[in-house]
Amino acid sequence: MVLDARHLGLRVAEARQRAGLTQSELARSVGLDRSSLAKIETGARRVTALELAQVAEALDERIEWFVEEAPPAIVSHRNVTDPGEPSPRIDREVELRARAVEFVSRHDPMLRKALDRLPVFSVPADKEEAEQLAHEARMLLGAEAEGPLKELGARVVRAGLVPFVADLGTESADAASVLLEAGAVAVVNGGLRVGRRRLSLAHELGHVLMADEYTVDWRIDGASTPDLREQLIDRFARALLLPESSFRDAWDRWLADKGARAAAVMAASCFRVDMSTLARRLLELEMVEGTQAAQVRTTRTTRADIVEHDLVVSDELGSGWLPRDYEAAVLRLFRSERVSGARALELLFGTWDAADLPELPQRNASAIWDFVS
Repeated sequence: MVLDARHLGLRVAEARQRAGLTQSELARSVGLDRSSLAKIETGARRVTALELAQVAEALDERIEWFVEEAPPAIVSHRNVTDPGEPSPRIDREVELRARAVEFVSRHDPMLRKALDRLPVFSVPADKEEAEQLAHEARMLLGAEAEGPLKELGARVVRAGLVPFVADLGTESADAASVLLEAGAVAVVNGGLRVGRRRLSLAHELGHVLMADEYTVDWRIDGASTPDLREQLIDRFARALLLPESSFRDAWDRWLADKGARAAAVMAASCFRVDMSTLARRLLELEMVEGTQAAQVRTTRTTRADIVEHDLVVSDELGSGWLPRDYEAAVLRLFRSERVSGARALELLFGTWDAADLPELPQRNASAIWDFVS
């Protein structure tokens, strides 16, 4: 839907406020007087195409962001948010990626087919159902029922969830997810350590499988959360990464052979989780008592541990990471000249350079009519 003057003005105001500019500052940068900009923001004055292009450039936004409505779940989230509250940075990152995925899937049948696979499960009523949902999710992701769950980011695309990683810093949310017309998008904070990034994505998968429209999670796996639904999604995420049978067998073996500290270091490395998640899982499965769980939580893997236990160091879901299926879809659009090189790089969120794109063959002049962006 293309927005009318009033809604367009609201988008200009929203983008300006997010950029931290006053009306006077933005007006100066685009060659308007402040009163004209004020009227644009209230819808009392229509903005010309040239003025909108200048505003978009000044605020580092694409023009589409101003004139086309966001995915419905984002609009709903925006409508229930207190207008006086600043929008978390992660909201901005989610919207950018949701719009990109919707655009790419609209023009690439292969990605669209992957997004159409997204199923919906019932919300678990208790911890046993959360464990069962984790088992079913592993099957959905094409993983074994037991053992470490590797390449989580690539696997969740099989379920219709397209994940992205953006470095939002330590003071931002851990992750967020949004349902689209087909499929879903998740953004994980790349400022977290690898184990927390994996837990965050597993948690967002839980929200998506339960058809939660839009979720922002500030601190995943918070022990003090009073929300039963969040507690069960936390349980789901831990069970997904640390399936009980194989985890219990491995822990008992390492504990007997190496002792408690080495068992913690080896378990965290093998299953690619952080020590806090490991401790919570040990405790909820009654594999350790409270004092032992506290010791696990404070354990830190050292360089000596990596050498002596031959641990594999993984940086899965590093900042800026993109799923291969999404990258391939963007490349298909570029190769077919449905999008320009500049647009392809935008859709890849600055993780590629122009030199990384493939060379294109000469095309007939009439092919310009197939160009979409």
